Amino acid sequence: MMMSCRNIDLGTSVLDLMPCGCSSSSSSTSRRFLSVNCSKNVCRIGGKSYGGNLVFLRRDFGSCRAVPAKPKENSLVNGIGQDKTVMLNLRQESQKPISLESLFEVVADDLQRLNDNLLSIVGAENPVLISAAEQIFSAGGKRMRPGLVFLVSRATAELAGLKELTIEHRRLAEIIEMIHTASLIHDDVLDESDMRRGKETVHELFGTRVAVLAGDFMFAQASWYLANLENLEVIKLISQVIKDFASGEIKQASSLFNCDVELDDYLLKSYYKTASLVAASTKGAAIFSKVETEVAEQMYQFGKNLGLSFQVVDDILDFTQSTEQLGKPAANDLAKGNITAPVIFALENELRLREILESEFCEPGSLEEAIDIVKNCGGVKRAQELAKEKAESALKNLNCLPRSGFRSALEDMVMFNLERID
Repeated sequence: MMMSCRNIDLGTSVLDLMPCGCSSSSSSTSRRFLSVNCSKNVCRIGGKSYGGNLVFLRRDFGSCRAVPAKPKENSLVNGIGQDKTVMLNLRQESQKPISLESLFEVVADDLQRLNDNLLSIVGAENPVLISAAEQIFSAGGKRMRPGLVFLVSRATAELAGLKELTIEHRRLAEIIEMIHTASLIHDDVLDESDMRRGKETVHELFGTRVAVLAGDFMFAQASWYLANLENLEVIKLISQVIKDFASGEIKQASSLFNCDVELDDYLLKSYYKTASLVAASTKGAAIFSKVETEVAEQMYQFGKNLGLSFQVVDDILDFTQSTEQLGKPAANDLAKGNITAPVIFALENELRLREILESEFCEPGSLEEAIDIVKNCGGVKRAQELAKEKAESALKNLNCLPRSGFRSALEDMVMFNLERID
């Protein structure tokens, strides 16, 4: 059966509508609901007949399922004239979790080519550098950033009428992953972390000196490939990211155990350390598709909002997941005095938390007490609301893209992030 689906942002779910001669609209009073008004007596979809009103719920990527509307007594809004509009609360429907495999299914070949090329573009001049690169590249990375580059590249390429990705698109994805990897190596050195994704870090295996040099080399190699793209706008865009990394680290180091850090300061630091790279990569992909400036800017804002949402979620997981789940020590940021969103919100009402932080956990058991305060006083809950707010903004930024499997995957990426804290 041939069909095209149109996704509607519902806050925590994504729906697809199948054209069956029906009119549809999202509820203006709640993003949790979808209303479908069927003007025909009977709709036939996939060999089945449905009378009256219908809703369409997307369960898996690329597949839609028709669901008979709820009975009239469950309706929240009445239709006009003889037609009735029925509302379905999706939160009452069981939802299948989104997986990374399904997210990147539509760009799986692109990611495979990237994996094949990563080690070769690092260079083979020094065996130690190659060993360091192999360690971080093989440590179970999700390749989320290059995956985003490919999804945005293909979504905007469709908009621009391109039939295939350019060499520049593919090189950009490789550069982004190299820059991200270099930043991880340096982060682990600065944080004195001995584990990354459940494996020993580069500096733990090879020493701090080699780790710093390996990160520097990877930054330099990425910059060389970036210059060879010969696109000044993208060169400026990605070069700014490397500067932002340093700004973020300095900003974080200068505010450890500072209980007066405000939310705007936290978001700016999070932009420097996380969202800047995501925003630059998604905008760079759009630029290489040669779409209009307005679309490229929306892709930048999408990456920025998604990146901020991801960082907030990571900071929540620091309190809610175990060391085994995180692949690194739990509550590691708090222990080092890094003031994140859950802590900022908790500090608004908890004087005891301020006392503990200002003493830098000098009392036995004070770290555990601080964790309990953050989790139980609403700090985590309010941080969840912040992550969802940024996610909603990211979904709105995608409205400029044509409906396609690539846009659907980008929307699912936003929802996948939020599912990590459900």
